Amino acid sequence: MYVEQLYTNCLAEAAYYIESEGEAAIIDPLRETDPYLSLSSRRGARIKYVFETHFHADFVSGHIDLAKQTGASIVYGPTANPNYAVVKATDEQVFTVGKVKIKVLHTPGHTPESSCFLLLDEQGKEYAVFTGDTLFVGDVGRPDLLDGVMSKEELAGMLYDSLNTKIKTLPDSVIVYPGHGAGSACGKNIGKETFSTIGEQKKLNYALKDQTRDEFIRKVTDGILPPPKYFFEDARINKQGYEPITDVLDTHTKPLSYEAFVTAMKTGAMVLDTREATQFEKGFIPTSINIGLNGQFAVWVGTLIPIHQPLLLITTVGKERETVLRLARVGYENVIGYLEGGIEGWKGTLDAAHSVTAEELKNGKFAQAEFLDVRKPGEWNTSHLKNASFVPLSDMPANTSTLDKNKTYVLYCGGGYRSMTAISLMKRAGFSKLVNVSGGFSNLIKEGLPVVSEEVAV
Repeated sequence: MYVEQLYTNCLAEAAYYIESEGEAAIIDPLRETDPYLSLSSRRGARIKYVFETHFHADFVSGHIDLAKQTGASIVYGPTANPNYAVVKATDEQVFTVGKVKIKVLHTPGHTPESSCFLLLDEQGKEYAVFTGDTLFVGDVGRPDLLDGVMSKEELAGMLYDSLNTKIKTLPDSVIVYPGHGAGSACGKNIGKETFSTIGEQKKLNYALKDQTRDEFIRKVTDGILPPPKYFFEDARINKQGYEPITDVLDTHTKPLSYEAFVTAMKTGAMVLDTREATQFEKGFIPTSINIGLNGQFAVWVGTLIPIHQPLLLITTVGKERETVLRLARVGYENVIGYLEGGIEGWKGTLDAAHSVTAEELKNGKFAQAEFLDVRKPGEWNTSHLKNASFVPLSDMPANTSTLDKNKTYVLYCGGGYRSMTAISLMKRAGFSKLVNVSGGFSNLIKEGLPVVSEEVAV
């Protein structure tokens, strides 16, 4: 038996490869199929099944393409009704992969069709459970993605039942392989580890503590941030089907001349600059938005840009196809093309941003400016710069409506990635006096600037 987790940092997403006796199964693959085909080929195995834990909302799965290319069967749990051929398993149905078995555990709650997959080793012993978005390390899946169809309280109640009857009853030694890690918007506060055990989670995960159904519902539904708008579209795509990823890449990885690029801008296309913040600030096309490939690119694109918005790309030369692929992973396929030659191919005027070090701020530079913290609520609540204002990136540009465009603002995040994105959004909205903190909050702490800690804040 061989098990491998294939973790993709920019989506905080985990897919899985299970193999025994030359047969393999894939769980929750990403849009591109090459990683799974290459792995199975390298190990001399045939992909027999593609298991889907649910209709994913945060990425477009590669299950359809992978099944077509390998002849594998797509397996969903009960109540899933996609618009393409699948094996709709019954609860506790068992599938054989070589000498191991995979048992379907229907665990509604995150979504009605959500299922976990229990791996039984060669001796029939419970070895690992692949929990999708039902159970994370330190958290559980959000139950609020069917607004208007089913309330979050109804789904949370279903999740309570699933956890108590299907998950907590497993042996403590069973490995927990979740669908996501820290940074995913599919949970409230997912732990940094990408796997755990049932025993560890029963001790540490608030959702697996002994509690009443009402207590569980209150805890799970309290403090959920609004889901990124693209979630609902991705869930629809995963249920209805999509174009082959090879067609998407061939169609949208299109070089554009300066003239064609400008023409597209005039028709309403948005310029998405995917270079690193340190490159972007030196010179960028006015009104462009910076979301770097070096961070949680797809998540922030899905949070900040409407999914059907036509896009024009500025990338580091050689990163064009990768950018189109990573956009397609989350269902963004309205890419007109990229500027040939990258930013060097731009013949018009460039805007620029300015960064300042924490040391300079400590020495009084921009002492009269207002500090804006653009991190997530959890980060802000733990600790933040004294006298800073909280303007989370996820709500921009709407939450800048009360700010003064004539005032100077110094922006910081954790390390400088998100603050540059925020600056690009604010510049697009008409702000001009903006300064970025190099290295972000971590450097502010190192330099000893006054910080409000969690203990003081509470």
